[in-house]
Amino acid sequence: MMERRKFLQCAAALTAAGAATATGTASAADAEKIVWKLPTSFPAKAPGVGTNVTSFARRVEEMSGGRLSFKIYSSGELVPPFAVEDAVQKGTVEIGHTTPYYAAGKNPALHFFSTVPFGMNATEQVAWLRHGGGQKLWDEVNAERGIKSFYSGNSGTQSAGWFKKEITSVKDLSGLNMRIAGLGGEAMRKLGVNAILLPPPEIFPSFKSGAIDAAEWVGPLLDQAFGLNKVANICYVPAFHEPGAALCISVNLEAWNSLPEDLQHIVEEAALATSVETLAQFDYFNVQAFTQLKEQGVDFKVFPDDVVAALKQASKEVIDDLAKDNELFKKVYESYQAFLEPATEYANVFGAEVFRQRS
Repeated sequence: MMERRKFLQCAAALTAAGAATATGTASAADAEKIVWKLPTSFPAKAPGVGTNVTSFARRVEEMSGGRLSFKIYSSGELVPPFAVEDAVQKGTVEIGHTTPYYAAGKNPALHFFSTVPFGMNATEQVAWLRHGGGQKLWDEVNAERGIKSFYSGNSGTQSAGWFKKEITSVKDLSGLNMRIAGLGGEAMRKLGVNAILLPPPEIFPSFKSGAIDAAEWVGPLLDQAFGLNKVANICYVPAFHEPGAALCISVNLEAWNSLPEDLQHIVEEAALATSVETLAQFDYFNVQAFTQLKEQGVDFKVFPDDVVAALKQASKEVIDDLAKDNELFKKVYESYQAFLEPATEYANVFGAEVFRQRS
């Protein structure tokens, strides 16, 4: 009887100790949970650009078992759409979602990590980033601002823009008020266009009201979702200025260094996995939207040869001028071109389009 009493007392003590240990472990786990503010430059519910950030956030939370999660703020909700990386740099937020060239005012070399006129397509760009030294250069550019960025997706080749009137020559561009992003806007300015970079929510109302005469946004999926086809029925394709526009996740470097190594890996891998999903989403749903827009009477056109030639020359002048004034821009440009040139030759020989056009 005495032995049985001692056994029960011992068992109770072990149970209590186990409960205390479990409670202590749970408290420690709770203490380890990290919640970061994550503003995006885009409407968080928009297809493609919005689902990019929500998919990334979901992956990180699931892969980390809830140890790292984010409160997402839609475009303009917490910070202005073009100031996401500014907020990350200042530490106002720990992490942000944007496209690199929205911060190109800090360093024009950031254009190469979004897209540049007559540049790489989506698959070429990620190849350069991961295997051609592109990520290392991106880290070098961002180090000046205390930011670490990861490629998280791509829209694929975009539309050149929606126009209310046909463009038959370079002269037709002169005097147009056009919403256009990136270095393409600078090239358009050389041809007499008043290029304006409006944040996404302002594109449709400005186009509808007549404040702008033409507008480029992304491609069929998002252009249709934003209603640009309700204002004009002429869409020029493909985008000379955005052959493969990238999205990114940018982290404050101090916040990044504070993360345990396993959470750093999770953030990086979640961004990469989301990039694959996002390009697939754009590729699939752009096709659906393109078909619908054609059925609705949208006239998809290509710019005349003289317009393309003028845009190519203007783009070259813009890039050459920037390379003269910025050593880091020049360094990134040389690396970019070192892969783009042979990649273009390769695509011209091995691209599936070679056979599709002949069939």
